[in-house]
Amino acid sequence: MPVNIQAIELPIWPYVYGEPTGSGKIRSFPEDFIVKEKLAFEPTGVGEHVFLQIEKTGENTEYVARQLARFANVRQRDVSYAGLKDRYAVTTQWFSVWLPGKTDPDWMRFEKDSMKVLYAVRHARKLKRGVLSGNAFKLIIRDWQGDKAETISQLESIKVNGMANYFGSQRFGNGGQNVNKALGMFAGDKVGREQRSLYLSAARSYLFNQILACRVTQKIWDQAIAGDTYQFDLSNGFFKSQVPDAEIIRRVREKDIHPTGSLWGKGALDVSADTLSLEQAVIEKNRELAEGLIAYAVEKDRRALRVNVQDLQWNFVNENILELTFFLPAGSYATSLLREIIKE
Repeated sequence: MPVNIQAIELPIWPYVYGEPTGSGKIRSFPEDFIVKEKLAFEPTGVGEHVFLQIEKTGENTEYVARQLARFANVRQRDVSYAGLKDRYAVTTQWFSVWLPGKTDPDWMRFEKDSMKVLYAVRHARKLKRGVLSGNAFKLIIRDWQGDKAETISQLESIKVNGMANYFGSQRFGNGGQNVNKALGMFAGDKVGREQRSLYLSAARSYLFNQILACRVTQKIWDQAIAGDTYQFDLSNGFFKSQVPDAEIIRRVREKDIHPTGSLWGKGALDVSADTLSLEQAVIEKNRELAEGLIAYAVEKDRRALRVNVQDLQWNFVNENILELTFFLPAGSYATSLLREIIKE
C-alpha cells in the first residue's frame, strides 16, 4: 500500500447486549459448524438448468463448482451457485448446471467422501447469487467457559429483540487485510478481477459496520430516527420517512420493519435529516474508501441495521459445550451472533 495512505485496523465494533463473558472454540471439527441453504423459490421440475442440492464437508464453494463443471463436461461459467459458504464446515448448498438439450449424468457418481448430491431437479433459469431466503445453522461451541446466566440472558435478548446486522469478520479477510488492499487498489495498485470484487465488498462492508457501530453506541440501531429509510422484514422492499410517526415507531418496535444503513457507492442520497448527518459524519472520516467506491462505479444500496434471529435455541450439553440452532435471512452472518456471546 502506498506510504501516504493510513492503514486501517479493524475495530471491535460495539456490542448490543454488553460485552460477552463467555469464551470457547468454534469449528474444532467441520461438524461443529453446520449450514443448510434454503432457496427463496421452488424449482419447477422442467427446464435447461439442473439444480443440485449438495452436502459438502471441508470444501469451498468454488472448488465444488469446478468439480461439477468437469464431471458434467460443461464450461465453468455454466455452473452457478447462490452464495459462498465456509470451507471448514458441513454445508448443504444449491448449485445449478446448464444442460440444454442434454440428459442428466448419473449424479450419484459425483459422490466423494467430502461431497454428495442429495437432490436434483430441473428449472428454467440458472441459479443466481442471493436468491436464498436464508440459512439454517447448527453450531457447537467447545471448551465453553464463562457466566452461564449472563450468556443465557444475552441469548434471550437476541431471541426477543434481534441482533445488530454487522458483516462478519470473514468479509474482511485475515486481520482485515481486504480493506487495506481496497485502499491500495484505490491508490493505483493493480489487482485481478476476482480480487477487485472482494476488496470492493470489504470496503463497502466496513463503512456499513462503522455506520451501524455509531448507531449502536448511540442506542438507536433498532430505533426510528428522522430521515430513515426502512426495510421490510424478510423482504428487499424499502420505504423512506422524513419523520417517524406512531405507526412507524410501532412497526419498528414489533420488528416488522428495520432502520437501514448505507451500502456506500454512487447514486442519489436516500436518507435525510438525522440519518443523513450521522452517515455523512462516518463517510467524512473514511473519505478514501468512500471516494474509491464511487470511482469504481459501485452502486449505492441499503442494508437493515437489525436482523431477526428465527428459531433460536440453545442447549448446554454439559458444562463445557454449548449448542446453538437458528435461522438467519440471506446476507446475515452467524459469526455476528456468536460475537455477542463469545469473546473474540
